[in-house]
Parts: sequence; C-alpha cells; structure tokens
Amino acid sequence: MLTTTYVPGAPNWLDLGTPDTGASAAFYAAVFGWGHRSAGPEAGGYGFFEQDGRKVAGIGPLTGEGASPSWRVYFHTPDADATAKAVEQAGGSVRIAPADVFAFGRAAAFVDPTGADFAVWQPGETQGLDLVAVPGSLARTELYTTDADAAKAFYGSVFSWRTTDVPIGPALTYTVLFPAPGDASSHGGLMQLPQANLDAGSTSEWHPYFEVRDCDTTLASATEAGATVLIPATEAPGIGRFAMFLDPSGAPFAIITTARS
Repeated sequence: MLTTTYVPGAPNWLDLGTPDTGASAAFYAAVFGWGHRSAGPEAGGYGFFEQDGRKVAGIGPLTGEGASPSWRVYFHTPDADATAKAVEQAGGSVRIAPADVFAFGRAAAFVDPTGADFAVWQPGETQGLDLVAVPGSLARTELYTTDADAAKAFYGSVFSWRTTDVPIGPALTYTVLFPAPGDASSHGGLMQLPQANLDAGSTSEWHPYFEVRDCDTTLASATEAGATVLIPATEAPGIGRFAMFLDPSGAPFAIITTARS
C-alpha cells in the first residue's frame, strides 16, 4: 500500500501530458472531483490536480515531437543523476536529462529496455504527492510490458526492487513489486502482455490506478464524461474491483476499489 512516507523506489509523483489541459481538467473533475490549479506563468502551462487543496497529480501540455497523451509515473530517488547513470548501465535510455524544477526538486525521464516511459523525482521542497491510497488519489502503479523478464531485471538493477511472482490462471503471471529490500508494502506490479495484445501492436506502458469508493459508479461517471472502456469492472480476488479506460484525449488510466482485509 502506498504512503506519503516516500522511500527510494516508491512512486512519489505522476502527471498527465495532454493536448488540451482545460478539457482534461474538466474530465477529471467530473470523474474524481479534482480541482485544477496553475503552477504559475513561469511553469509553461504546468499545473496541479488537487483534492481538498492537496496535490494528487500534475498536468501539463504535451512536449516533444510525436508525444502522445499519457500519464507518467515518477519514482523516488535520492540522486537523479546517479539514477540516470544506472538506467543507462542497465540498458535503458535517458529521455529528459536530470534537471532542477525550481527549488521543488530534481526530475529526469527515461525509457526502459522494453520501451516503457517512466521518470524519477528527487525531492527538494516538494517531497511528492500530498495524498495517496485514499479515494481520488493514486493507489498503485502497474507496468504492462512486452518482456517481463527484461523489465524485472532492469528495474531490479536501477531501483533494487524486490519482486514476487503470483500465477494468474494457467498462462499468466503477475509480479508484485516492492520498493526496496525490507519494505513490506507493495507499490504495484508488472505483467507480460499476452500474445494477442502484442499481435495487436500493444507496447510497454506504466498505468496509474486511482482509488475510488465504488468502481462501478466511477465507471459510469467516466464513460458519461467521454472515457473509452478498455477493461470493464472486474473483480480481482484479494486485490479489489478495477476497470481501465482511455480518457477523452487517449491517455490510459485505471481505477480500483481496493479489497479491505
């Protein structure tokens, strides 16, 4: 379970890149009740999604030629420059070199060897998201990858993540991710894309899951607001009830009502 006591390797930020920040802000307000606040004129259109005045995500215009609407997941690092070197040594590539974000922290963006985009956040004045694991905030992160073995080896090398493989039926395995040795709290998982998805052209992607009080009710709100359903409301025993969408701009995300023990 995520907490705001961030440890190295745990998700500590995420943001949405979108071609229309106003339209996206309206969509997520309808789905989660989020407010939208600009980070100021010097921030290049970047802003924050907030719940009760506390940051639950960032949002900004798409940058870079050919960029697609997407949610980007950031993982905590005490040293973004050292992580960039570790990424390259492990076979990944640097998409955006480490750079200071005013006095808030230091960020960098990468591509793993299977093609998945991700980022890191080295805290400065901003440690990370103000809220996680409560309705309307980030609950978990999951990687759907073209090569699960390569992804496990890469992230294990870069972040020292621990993993536990859990069989799902006769043909699939879900890998539970833990941010660091000795930390008992999982922050998400990764799974090999099935062959049918690969044949259809699916690529490696990190997806955020947002906690909701009622998966089916939020599913209805999202579709009414213009989302496209990728996975209808589905029960995952011991985990919760979840669904996955494309928002109206085409960015994938998921919702979950986490099972409570």
